[in-house]
Amino acid sequence: MKRRYVAPLRADIDRRVFAHPIFTGFAPWLGWCEGVAWPDISALNDGIEGARHAYTGHALRFVAQTPKLLADGLHYEARIHERGEIATRLENWHDLLNAMVWCRFPAIKSALNVRQHADILCVGGKQRTPAQYAQTLFDEGGALVTLRDSALVEMWNRHAWAELFDAPHWCDGRIQVELFGHALLEHALTPGKLITAKCLVWHSGSPLPGGSINTEAAAMIAAGRWLNDPQELRPLPLSGIPGWHAQQDAEFYQHAECFRPVRAGRQYPLPATIPPSSR
Repeated sequence: MKRRYVAPLRADIDRRVFAHPIFTGFAPWLGWCEGVAWPDISALNDGIEGARHAYTGHALRFVAQTPKLLADGLHYEARIHERGEIATRLENWHDLLNAMVWCRFPAIKSALNVRQHADILCVGGKQRTPAQYAQTLFDEGGALVTLRDSALVEMWNRHAWAELFDAPHWCDGRIQVELFGHALLEHALTPGKLITAKCLVWHSGSPLPGGSINTEAAAMIAAGRWLNDPQELRPLPLSGIPGWHAQQDAEFYQHAECFRPVRAGRQYPLPATIPPSSR
């Protein structure tokens, strides 16, 4: 049985882990991770100040998850949808990193909330639809990948990892990865841990700015064009990206546990296409 990951204690973390490329893009909030003390709720709300739920218009704010809060009987997603309140456990890596993702990608997080809330209203809080499983997998362990070369899709389809992770693809911008899942960030607290993301993929003729990625991905998710089934998600061993792991020789790409062969009969959906107006 696979053991559940347990993050290191704050005092035991070497702050150099936050220089890893997986944290690129989260620089404005890394002070919450690097300091000696945990940030409080007011600090988190300073980080997200001004952001609104992209679909309900509620101002977004973090609230401490306490017994008093939970006594309102609302589901986590309902509280966000109806009040804009994001229940957050204090002094907890998983929830702190989740807060950082909310600050960076509020529109995508809002879209996931809209979809989750709608399904909860349909099936209740104890059942889960295939779409909810897909959304949770992406929320926890997802990444958005932009491809500028269609030949890379064929490599990825075959799980031809050594070819896909050939350094030139990553140096000239033919592949662009935006980390989203807060569980991925949490796993990166343990140096050298092999990490695989579950990816949503699109094809674009040019790199996409972060704001465009946030808006376009949110629209795709909210409209139900993405995340209806877990099989939509492509695995990408992040440890294979050049410079993301200490050992990256031929033996690593051939034998490391994260580089699994494609399952017989497994077919991935084609990458989505980004409208030219969004580039």
